[in-house]
Amino acid sequence: MNAKPTLVIMAAGMGSRFGGNKQIAPVDDAGHIIIDFSIYDAIRAGFGRVVCVIKPEMEADFRRAIGDAIADHVDLRYAYQTLDAIPEGFAIPEGRQKPWGTGHAVLCALDQVEGPFAVINADDFYGADAFRAAGDFLTAGGDVDEHAMVGYNIENTLTENGTVSRGVCVGKDGYLTDITERTVIEPRPGGAAFSEDGGASWTFIPAGTPVSMNLWAFRPGVKEAFGRMFRDFLRETVPANPLKAEFYLPNVPKALIAAGTGRVRLLTTHERWYGMTYREDAEAVRAAIAGMKARGVYPEKLWR
Repeated sequence: MNAKPTLVIMAAGMGSRFGGNKQIAPVDDAGHIIIDFSIYDAIRAGFGRVVCVIKPEMEADFRRAIGDAIADHVDLRYAYQTLDAIPEGFAIPEGRQKPWGTGHAVLCALDQVEGPFAVINADDFYGADAFRAAGDFLTAGGDVDEHAMVGYNIENTLTENGTVSRGVCVGKDGYLTDITERTVIEPRPGGAAFSEDGGASWTFIPAGTPVSMNLWAFRPGVKEAFGRMFRDFLRETVPANPLKAEFYLPNVPKALIAAGTGRVRLLTTHERWYGMTYREDAEAVRAAIAGMKARGVYPEKLWR
């Protein structure tokens, strides 16, 4: 059996949200925010370490809002995503301010990762079953070139308050074969629909279609692929778009699948995603958390 896996939380994007932004607003009367529930669920699912990827300038605020409350309960580490965290021989393009992307965020955390690991977004609520699925996969051992993604039913990832962006997945025999980012999705009876032309036309997505919420589970061997593909990105992609090109996390497993050098198990969960994409979502999130506490899914205070 493998060592306890690590949870990598991509939180660098929260840097501008401190100071009352909806994405870090408390979701219960005890003052917890969404990331608290993700860490709590991960520890219960057998994860042994948490690495939060942040910007250096946000560390003090992050510790006050989250880190100090959990430090006595969790092996918590910090990794820093900065523009200058690039391999030797490369330079930051003049005028570049935009971060290098989610794939780069993961790469920045890998020095703190020992053994298998999972990756999530900081401000999405994933649910206990999703972490159990990822944790069970990573602790069971298996092919070093086999990774996993936890897929959600499309209808469980929507909001009534606007459109969302989701990676729509295609699977075969329990494995991910393709994932396509759809940036404008809205709920419909029996599923959802996406538009690529500003709402002039819509394509139906049936209920039960798996989508990615960026919950990935990786074997340790993927570390080399992240480093190699980031160097390729800097060499081949950045010159054409030096100020805005981004190295996205899903591009790594997609490339492994395309090259035949890795497989990605498509795990499934019936959990419902919660997030505060829109300010109007806050009431529904708080109600959902209260309901789960009433059913005994969570205690009133996560960190005693």
